[in-house]
Amino acid sequence: MTDARFLQIHFLAPYTAALLNRDDAGLAKRLPFGGHLRTRVSSQCLKRHWRVAEDPHALHKIDGAKAAYRSRETIERKVFAGWSEGADDDVLKEIKLAMLIAVYGDRAEAKKSRQTLLVGAPEVTYLTGEAKRLVAEAAGDKNAAKTLAAEWLKTHKQNLKVMSAGVSLPAGLTGALFGRMVTSDPRANIDAALHVAHAFTVHAEEAESDYFIAVDDLAQEEETGADTIQETELTSGLFYGYVVVDLPALFENLGQDSALMGEVLHNLVYLIAEVSPGAKLGSTAPYSRASFMLLEAGDRQPRSLADAFRTPCRAETPVAVAALCDHLAALDRVYDTGEIRHVMSLSNREVPGTTAGNLRDLAAFAKSTVAKELA
Repeated sequence: MTDARFLQIHFLAPYTAALLNRDDAGLAKRLPFGGHLRTRVSSQCLKRHWRVAEDPHALHKIDGAKAAYRSRETIERKVFAGWSEGADDDVLKEIKLAMLIAVYGDRAEAKKSRQTLLVGAPEVTYLTGEAKRLVAEAAGDKNAAKTLAAEWLKTHKQNLKVMSAGVSLPAGLTGALFGRMVTSDPRANIDAALHVAHAFTVHAEEAESDYFIAVDDLAQEEETGADTIQETELTSGLFYGYVVVDLPALFENLGQDSALMGEVLHNLVYLIAEVSPGAKLGSTAPYSRASFMLLEAGDRQPRSLADAFRTPCRAETPVAVAALCDHLAALDRVYDTGEIRHVMSLSNREVPGTTAGNLRDLAAFAKSTVAKELA
């Protein structure tokens, strides 16, 4: 056990001939840093892959975890699904509209006007129960349904909070980790306990335009040439990534469940090390694992080690680890913050003040950072 307030996770991950994260033009995302363009993977991309990963350490496989749905159609696809068939359409319309307004705001009747909102399974359960009750009370009468919906809306309008009163994980495990912003109901906002930086290459970008064709297998002999000609961008890189867990915030967001918190931290380390962000799976197979991971537990404000790579280094793990170690040693000399550190590495370079181990050891260390007074 530790009395840490923050758990910092640094990692290096290599990818070759991939297009991990695209911008609106279909090109790799980039970041200017240290006078050079770097290839970038957005924090949103990283978080989504960790959140939805189907993996032995998937978040949804943790006992006590509750699901959540990020959608503009949670009412239609979850609340009214599976039980409303056969009910009067006019009754359903009135009650459904009231619930849409309660969750998504006054202009929610039009799907395009709704916020893509994270709604947790406990909130879905509550809304489903209320919908069934209102439909039953309306008894097929449209006017009764309209009156019931209006009365219900008075106490629920723009108030997700009332829909999950006294329930742990109202926005599911996703909300507890990554937070939730509700523009129509600030009271339902959840501050993120997991802070994720955009990952970037430790070296200047390495990219090329990949020209490719598709040939029509059924073309006649005299029909020469390609059926389709396209271009895409491919990049290679060694990426530095940085994650911070606010441990007290996570404890509160998880309903003060220390056992659940320990399992979340344990699995999170595995997901960060082993789950690859990436598009174009069929044509690039962008699967990799972290070649270096450093965990730090402490009670001082976190600080990224990104500045170790302000001057680009060679795209090699030992070289990048050396740059990171030199920068970390310099910070230690100046600040002496005393974090507890555990590291795994494919490089033989000794990292200042660390205990070396494998991924299992690091996951166990993360689990142990649930502080004594929280447990």
